[in-house]
Amino acid sequence: MKTSTKLRELIDAPPILLLPGAHDALAAKIAEQAGFQAVTCGGYAASASLLGAPDVGQLSMSEMAELYARLCDAVSIPVFADGDTGYGNTTNVARTVRAYERAGVAGLFIEDQVSPKRCGHMAGKRVVPAAEMVGKLRAALDARLDGDLVVMARTDARAVEGIDAAIERAGLYLETGVDMIFVEAPQSVEEMRRICSEIEAPCFANYLEGGRTPLLSAKELEAIGFAVVAYPVSATYAIARALQEVYAILKRDGDTESVRERMLEFDEFNRLVGLDDLRAQEDEYAVEAGGAPR
Repeated sequence: MKTSTKLRELIDAPPILLLPGAHDALAAKIAEQAGFQAVTCGGYAASASLLGAPDVGQLSMSEMAELYARLCDAVSIPVFADGDTGYGNTTNVARTVRAYERAGVAGLFIEDQVSPKRCGHMAGKRVVPAAEMVGKLRAALDARLDGDLVVMARTDARAVEGIDAAIERAGLYLETGVDMIFVEAPQSVEEMRRICSEIEAPCFANYLEGGRTPLLSAKELEAIGFAVVAYPVSATYAIARALQEVYAILKRDGDTESVRERMLEFDEFNRLVGLDDLRAQEDEYAVEAGGAPR
């Protein structure tokens, strides 16, 4: 089954779909081994991982497409991608969709911020006219070669024009034929309820620790009516904290003995990244070619 088809099934299924954020291939592999059915990677975590910089529109489309190709190569589960603003006008949106499809993603979203954009929970956002965003969404839908590729519309209008305008925009975007709606950064549970009750499409929730949206459990979000909830930065924040602590101890002590219990061992890590399977594959090819197994 195509990963895009699988993602559609997961979105439509009654249980809410949990999407952990994976900012690199190793994180994606660990998420898959933990039992998650799909993963996501947004510009916030990607900017931190690739640039060590904040999410203010510094990464290019080709850099993001290359990152998604690495994620898709590392796992067999669907990868849901961040299409940013489409990186320009409708022509750029179409090119983004084609590049992301070549990378192997199962779905993506396009947002209505001006470019360069900001993280959805940062202050000072601006949005393009709704009509301009409608054109971008139409271009995205027309550009996909895989009819099952999930295309989601994201609006950041809540912080700029208020919740009523954000829901109104969502309705306009839904008329283009997109598969899912993401109203970014609602500021109360009541607003979250309105999103799910007034928008007749699968709705996407974003769980950002320290952000503007109330942090509810997946079960609570499911009860409200959300189809998907993403945890795009949880792993990135946890890794950042872990590295701060390990590096501080290494600098202080000159060794890592006091944190060894929080680290994988050499053989454990090799199993995690699939070294045993790779060596077995190499031996199989060597035998087929007339060589001797190692």
